[in-house]
Amino acid sequence: MTILNKLFTVNALIVAFLVVAIITWLSTVISQKLLKGKIPGAAIAILCGLILAFFGGKWSGGTKGISDVAGLSGFALLGSSMLRDFAVVATAMGSSLKEMKKTGWIGAISLVLGVFFFFFSEVGRAYAFGYRDAVSLTTIGAGACTFIVGPVTGAAIGANSSVIAISIAAGVFKSVFVTIFTAPLAKWVGLNNPQAAMAYGGLMGTTSGVTAGLAATDPKLVPYGAMTSTFATGVGCLLCPSICFFMVKFIFGQ
Repeated sequence: MTILNKLFTVNALIVAFLVVAIITWLSTVISQKLLKGKIPGAAIAILCGLILAFFGGKWSGGTKGISDVAGLSGFALLGSSMLRDFAVVATAMGSSLKEMKKTGWIGAISLVLGVFFFFFSEVGRAYAFGYRDAVSLTTIGAGACTFIVGPVTGAAIGANSSVIAISIAAGVFKSVFVTIFTAPLAKWVGLNNPQAAMAYGGLMGTTSGVTAGLAATDPKLVPYGAMTSTFATGVGCLLCPSICFFMVKFIFGQ
């Protein structure tokens, strides 16, 4: 066990890639063989990741989830923003600028509408659960845009760690929801061309959810949805700590 632990520690990043590959493969098998493709493998993999993060933190007593477990420290790098952003950019490189221009104002409007819709709907839910101060309401509302916008906004306006955690949870829930329901609803909303995928990505905002959902719908649409959903994250990071925060303060007066 000492030799194995040392081997895992020295090759921490490789071990992390191997574990993710196994989880992804098993999730795909479960999705295709047991669930007949009704729930995408990516959604199952995300759920497995959350479970591992929870029990990893409980077992190790640390604060970084599974990366606190001896031999699995490579997840601290594999799960970092650097590799996440690299994956998003690599995916978006497959999109066509010519197709993007066809969306025109629809693509731009979808970005703004998506941010404001999810932000204020989540602000309303946060208010219903007893939150009254503008900082908490804004942070939780921003989390509904994406689980990246939430902590960025919370850090910018001075939210406490518990509120930031709630904002991340809201974003993760939205990501899983979009991942699961994109494919079943694609036919009903006309999600069958690059322009629709870009508008959809802008409205939903969550890059991971949109990417996984479109992959289950039509892999060719992934780059287009990934591009606008990535822009949606940027727009949310700009609007939520500024305009949205001032609007919440004006409405609630705190």
